[in-house]
Amino acid sequence: MAAALIVASCVCAFSQDDAPANPPDLILINASIYNPHGRGIRAEALAIKDGKIRNLGSTQYISGTAGPQTKVIDAGGRMVLPGLIDSHIHFLEGCLTLDQVHLEDAKSLDEVLQRVRAYAKAHPEKRWILGRGWSYALFGPDKLPTRAMLDPAVSDRPVYLTGFDGHTRWANTKALEVAKITAKTADPKGGKIVRDAEGLPTGTLEEAPADALVRQAIPAPTRDEKLAALRQGLKLASSLGITMVEAAGGGGPDLSDWDNADLLDELRKSGELSVRFHLAQEIPPPALSDKQLQEIKTFSAQHNDDWINAGAAKFFLDGVIETHTAAMLEPYADSPGQSGQLFWDPEKYKQAVATLDKEGIQILTHAIGDRAVRLSLDAYENAEKVNDSAPEIRPVLASEAAKLPKDPNRRPLGQHRVEHIETIAASDIPRFGKLGVIASFQPLHAYPDNDTLDVWAKAVGPERAQRAWAWKSIWDGHGYIAFGSDWPVVSMNPFEGMQTAITRQPADGKPADAFVPEQKLSMQNTIFAYTSLAAYAGKRSFEGLLEPRMLGDFVILSQDLFKAAPSDIGKTQALLTVVDGRVVYQAPNTSFTPSAPPPAK
Repeated sequence: MAAALIVASCVCAFSQDDAPANPPDLILINASIYNPHGRGIRAEALAIKDGKIRNLGSTQYISGTAGPQTKVIDAGGRMVLPGLIDSHIHFLEGCLTLDQVHLEDAKSLDEVLQRVRAYAKAHPEKRWILGRGWSYALFGPDKLPTRAMLDPAVSDRPVYLTGFDGHTRWANTKALEVAKITAKTADPKGGKIVRDAEGLPTGTLEEAPADALVRQAIPAPTRDEKLAALRQGLKLASSLGITMVEAAGGGGPDLSDWDNADLLDELRKSGELSVRFHLAQEIPPPALSDKQLQEIKTFSAQHNDDWINAGAAKFFLDGVIETHTAAMLEPYADSPGQSGQLFWDPEKYKQAVATLDKEGIQILTHAIGDRAVRLSLDAYENAEKVNDSAPEIRPVLASEAAKLPKDPNRRPLGQHRVEHIETIAASDIPRFGKLGVIASFQPLHAYPDNDTLDVWAKAVGPERAQRAWAWKSIWDGHGYIAFGSDWPVVSMNPFEGMQTAITRQPADGKPADAFVPEQKLSMQNTIFAYTSLAAYAGKRSFEGLLEPRMLGDFVILSQDLFKAAPSDIGKTQALLTVVDGRVVYQAPNTSFTPSAPPPAK
């Protein structure tokens, strides 16, 4: 960190004898504290003791509770939010990409090749050249990358590049040779080796089963490499004001956050864990086994505290729109012979959902196509019936929750979630609210770039595109909304996600026409979805708000989000991040030292 932490351990204006009994560990003063449930009323100050918020009030009142050893943070009138929560992430996988080729903003095939070539030259020690982030739009309409395109950049070492969505990979000839993928290699179930007219692999591999054919040939990262990557990723998250992430499974044992929870434990014991984790275990098809169920129950019992909380299962029902692997109710507009595929048999998926729900295990379902979204809702509704559970209906504000009817004879449905929801049938939109199912969106997936407007929209067609990422419609139907990033698919930056949720426009605000403008969300509800509703999606009732007894996690922002121009929201910076009452990040060249001691008690 470029600047040393200079948050004050203030010597207050009273003697030790006059000091309050049991003073707080930290106080925040001269702040503009925004609470998503606060009806616009902002507090000036708060106090934290033993990692939890003790009270809020005026600067004068909170200052009067401080003792000689209390840390004092002066926000200087800046906006303060609860710690931001990323409700859908693949954290370790993202951390490991920080030291790979970055292709997210590459504007042409030539630029991709240039970056790969430069990385390979700078890293002669790398046995494999790995990278991530290329866009389908780089290769023209209805085209995919090929090994013939990639070989000129590097031919003497295997190169393996993951597309931005994480569902399609691009290999050079050397990578295919090392992985022993030839014309005779059969497509794995649920995956596809793309081939040319002669049956030879082109270098494109679709979905996780095909990726596994290459992944088994790549040297797995060592424990030390994983720890180093996690430390780097934790710093990045803290610098963005993120205090909790919800790891959404996937990645296999080398990359799964669930399977590497022991590393998170090690970082916690050493005092280096600066982000809280909610973990989900992937359940692969064809069925849920008794062994998998018991493993989830045992693991969840071992990891159930404020820092690492397990107890969720993740299903992948389909693929992605761009490669026509997302499951659709009607054929693709640009390929009438295809309607995608379901990775699970519907009845076996429903059975697995009902079994997990009965055990009180939360379920996350990846569903991008409208057919997959419908199946996930059908499965949750079926679980409600067979297990006699009752959905929880979202109140507009927390204070209204007590007004909602409760049936003491029925247990609540398990805060189940549908992930992504890129397309949805109009008749399924109100079902989120009726079933109490959480709609987990990643706003930057809807960013209107060339991939979204030229590839994605062309594939679904204009009728379905009217309901693209329909978070406002689901919200209006009293559905729960939680926002995240899906990092490393897109940037982890929550402020860029907020801007997209609110404007549905590119970062520069041009063109003036927004992408499906009726789905714009208000700033208040967007903050809601990144804080308290995201906490609810992670089954955390004591996080996401700045209220007494809540966890002491907050972030000081560089600007007031309600006063910023919509096109400038993405430029917001986290200036100070506090987790558990401890400063975990302070922006360079900033000071939060009080200009004068707090007033006397």
